[in-house]
Amino acid sequence: MTTESVEPSAADAPTQAAPVAPPEPVEPAAPAAPGAPSSPAAAAPAETPAAAAFPPAEAPAFPPAEPSGFPPAAAPLPVGRPRRPRPVLLLVSGLLLGAVVGGAVGYAIQAGRPPTPLPPIQVALPSYPAAAVDPGAAAAAAPKPLAIDGDLRKLLMSAPAGATPWADYPDTPTWITVGELAERSGRSAEVFKTLNAKEFRRAVEVDWKQDGLKVRVSLIQFSADRAAEAKSRATGYNLKPFADDANGGYHVDSEASYWAETTEKYYLGTAHAQRGTVVMEIKVFGTESVNPDVVKGIAKQQWERLV
Repeated sequence: MTTESVEPSAADAPTQAAPVAPPEPVEPAAPAAPGAPSSPAAAAPAETPAAAAFPPAEAPAFPPAEPSGFPPAAAPLPVGRPRRPRPVLLLVSGLLLGAVVGGAVGYAIQAGRPPTPLPPIQVALPSYPAAAVDPGAAAAAAPKPLAIDGDLRKLLMSAPAGATPWADYPDTPTWITVGELAERSGRSAEVFKTLNAKEFRRAVEVDWKQDGLKVRVSLIQFSADRAAEAKSRATGYNLKPFADDANGGYHVDSEASYWAETTEKYYLGTAHAQRGTVVMEIKVFGTESVNPDVVKGIAKQQWERLV
């Protein structure tokens, strides 16, 4: 068997596209002369043979989607209510059950016990006299009303023997108004408002001079429901008792003061006490320091008339 070489024929050769000649270079157009009108035909670029051989392709109606390197996102899962831990439910259930069971057991035990009898009420029965009561004897046995409800001038002490009047002030027990009482204090407007606000009722006063001292004794009464005002007026700081049963005390100033609108000095000793709605006020003025025994003696005499 002989081997002969076979030459390929033209039909068996693969078909090849004819080579395309490169486009010829286009020379740029010369610039137009100034003032010469430009022609539309001359302004348009000349069509190259390559552009004529391949017409422009039409743009697709919808642009193709670009491939993505990531898979599509999955839809979010529905979020459910968080589950309560089981130990918490067991603890709450145990507490509720223990309270119910404990209450039921306690009620059952208490209901099974016999009732405890209450102690008898210790109340004295009212007693009535066998015979009729004498009204006069009952009135005599009743507590006597306070003397402060009567004439206050009878409760005010008088000036001692040998005393002389002090200016135009009363030297015998005399009624005074709230205006006169406020004027004697040196702060008339303030004291007048204070006394009326505290329901001032009435007042009596007596004044005298003796042994170089000027003495003023006053009884000031407030309304029936203002006993606290009388007590507050009779109390103060640094008061020393002048009697064991006295609701008040006395005080002597160690420094001098000045009379209102003058440069004249004076020393003051005071005493206060309260009896019901009546307050006792004693003021002793002197050019030198007042002897405390003088203030205590006058206060005791006036307090004994109120008891």
